[in-house]
Amino acid sequence: MSFHYVYVLRSTSYPSRHYIGITEDLKARLIKHNKGDVPHTRKSTPWEIKNAIAFTDSTKAREFEKYLKSHSGRAWAKKHF
Repeated sequence: MSFHYVYVLRSTSYPSRHYIGITEDLKARLIKHNKGDVPHTRKSTPWEIKNAIAFTDSTKAREFEKYLKSHSGRAWAKKHF
């Protein structure tokens, strides 16, 4: 069984900056973010994992990531995370 992680990162340099993503390998993905290999997060390194939720269903993981990136999803995450 493999997991699909929906994660929220927080920049340690700019704590008000967050990034939402999805991956199957959370440790490797964080390393990529912190090495500057991800264009959207390159300018705000280093990053730390604020939250991560594991899904066994890749479709549900993608839907949740999409929701968190929406206006209402960001408001929900701010309240609950």
